[in-house]
Amino acid sequence: MLSPSTLSRFVAIVTLAACLSACNDQENPTTVTPQLRKTIAYTKLTDTTTYANFFVDDAGVKTVDLTTGANRLLMFRAINTYNGTAVGTGATLDANVLKNMFSNTGSPFSGTANTALNTSGVQLRNVTASSLSATDAEKERQTIEASFPKIATASQSVSAVASEGKAGKLGTYLVDAQGIEYGQIIQKGLIGAFQVDYIGNVLLSEKNLALDNTTLVAGKKYTQLEQNWDEIYGILTANPIYGAKATATSSGESFVGSYIWEYNKDDFPKIYSALLKGRAAIVNNDKTVLKEQAAFIHLAMEKAIANAALGYLGKWKTAGTNTAAAAHAMGEGLGFIYSLRYATLNKADAAFSDSVLAGLISSSNGFWGLTNAKIDAASAAIRTKFNIPG
Repeated sequence: MLSPSTLSRFVAIVTLAACLSACNDQENPTTVTPQLRKTIAYTKLTDTTTYANFFVDDAGVKTVDLTTGANRLLMFRAINTYNGTAVGTGATLDANVLKNMFSNTGSPFSGTANTALNTSGVQLRNVTASSLSATDAEKERQTIEASFPKIATASQSVSAVASEGKAGKLGTYLVDAQGIEYGQIIQKGLIGAFQVDYIGNVLLSEKNLALDNTTLVAGKKYTQLEQNWDEIYGILTANPIYGAKATATSSGESFVGSYIWEYNKDDFPKIYSALLKGRAAIVNNDKTVLKEQAAFIHLAMEKAIANAALGYLGKWKTAGTNTAAAAHAMGEGLGFIYSLRYATLNKADAAFSDSVLAGLISSSNGFWGLTNAKIDAASAAIRTKFNIPG
């Protein structure tokens, strides 16, 4: 049995140890809670909050790194710009250059803004269709790559006027012998296979929203969950504030970020708030709010591409005798219809997408064989699948 004096000393030691532990826990809250950062009040987030600068650790050091997403967006832009040189300068395109850009091999990127992409360590190919099985993903990547020799071949006829069975230009648009504008097929195909699939079906998947948010990535100031959300931001926009440059006639954005503005007007003004709130929810370990913002962004992209597909089918009809406008509308429409296979929230898939495409251009003359009946059937199928009123 302890003597009174010994018992007193023991109690004092235990009390001191408890105090030291408590004091240490207050200075290093990660020892008692998985939340790494101070809680952010959602009311502090406004339309003028700058995403990249707002989120910091408790020492005031920025935790946002947009580099990976921004580089992927630059690669997408570089592919699109290269394809545009055929019409812009009369250049003949090289399918191998496009393939190398897609996979970031052979140092394909040039120019002041893009040279660093060659050594960035990222690419588009391995994140394209990446929600699918390895076999199905490779099939879709090869589908994208199959468009590269087609636009390259068409570019050899850039000085000719296109007609049925003959590649060339219709107005300012380069088409192949079937009247298909492969520059639009590639661009809109990557909006779906890269942006919508990688953002919506991979980075915003339930699995990835549950990634470790208690441990910093080695040598970095962010967790893997924080970095994934930052990659989404970088892929979606190059602007410090998404949507801030929008006007009555321009989105101020590009690719899927722009088509949300054009074909999902209701959601466009809410996207930036969702991006901010989702990032704050990660800081707060608020899974409920995080999942709400993720679901909103994901569905907003799917609504945009479905409405865009319908919109361009409609533009084919309203083009009338303006063949160039009709071909351009159909190039965009076909690219978006291909992309619908990645609209998983609406239970679309490759079988649905391919069936709609086949109904439109399965005939040997492609664009030249389109009819109002084919357009109407495709539109009806999309409206039914996506529950869009007629």
